[in-house]
Amino acid sequence: GFMKNNIMHNISWWRTEFGEEEVQRVSDSIFNENISQGAVTEEFEGLIAEALDVPFVVATTSGTTALLMALLALGVQCDDEVIIPNRTWIATAHAALILGAKVVLVDVLPDIPIVDVSQLKRKITSKTKAIIPVQLGGRSVNMEEVWKVAKEYGLFVVEDAAQALFVKNSKGYLGTYSDAGCFSLSVAKLISTGQGGFVVTRNKETYERLKRIRTHGVDSVIDVTYTQMGFNFRYTDIQASIGIEQLKRVPNRISHIKAVYEKYKAGISGIPFLKLIPVDVTQGEIPLYVEVLCKRRKALIAFLSSHGVQTRPFYPDLNLAGYLESTEDFPNSKVFGEEGLFLPCGPNQSLRNIERVIEFLDIFGKEGK
Repeated sequence: GFMKNNIMHNISWWRTEFGEEEVQRVSDSIFNENISQGAVTEEFEGLIAEALDVPFVVATTSGTTALLMALLALGVQCDDEVIIPNRTWIATAHAALILGAKVVLVDVLPDIPIVDVSQLKRKITSKTKAIIPVQLGGRSVNMEEVWKVAKEYGLFVVEDAAQALFVKNSKGYLGTYSDAGCFSLSVAKLISTGQGGFVVTRNKETYERLKRIRTHGVDSVIDVTYTQMGFNFRYTDIQASIGIEQLKRVPNRISHIKAVYEKYKAGISGIPFLKLIPVDVTQGEIPLYVEVLCKRRKALIAFLSSHGVQTRPFYPDLNLAGYLESTEDFPNSKVFGEEGLFLPCGPNQSLRNIERVIEFLDIFGKEGK
């Protein structure tokens, strides 16, 4: 039933599943004493490498850690500057900040919340070390342009592809052609291991450094030599066991996620107060989330919630984090920060649920709330 302050949501904003196969694989690993980072993690890394057609994969505790490790491996340090878009989850900024680097923010495009590449050059100074383009919501930044700028100024490119696993552009899979690509395996992603993430690279030296960084900078925990700064960023075989089974679900999940997006696209087209933030499925983008702009976001969230439908407002713009010390205006970002909303979606959200959400959206519009 419904309680006033503690509403039970019949339709949650995100639905994903873990099944018998995952349970069995974890159980097998425990019986085989594959608990910490070992053979199963290595197997999982190999499967990801194969699936993304990239030579080197390093699994770690989260997408945030993946970003931190990549920046560390590329030599980002105190007082270096790292350029990131003003629209991303704050983790992107924190990965740079924790190394003592300065975060430099860039506005996004007017119609989609990914970095406006044309604004990169004027943000570059003699202290700039890296650019982190964020492939937000499975959308592809114009990477050709990013690489061109990076090459011209001698900068590293670390792709935050946390929300863009298996998204393709003309070159191949996102995250796999820059100095490093970082992915997340948290719950609201295409596949999940609860928490987790990984870095991919084509550069063998970067790969060797990443592996050392993951285990306190040493090559071997038995024959120890202190070579460089690192930390304990190790993954576990228990998580990897879940990951191996989740990978098998990818084709079905991608097609379902596309079906969810198409259903909303058709349903929302006749709803004047909502604007779907587009994802270019024909170009290989994957609409991981269904995201809309709504000027009366707060009222809509409350209305849907009262009908047992959970939604999520977009995260605030990064320049609103006082400790990033940004003094600029970001007019394009502002619209997304103030009006953006996640509608119920996910690889295991039923199409029936989507239909019900669209019905409620219609009612909200007709009632003119």
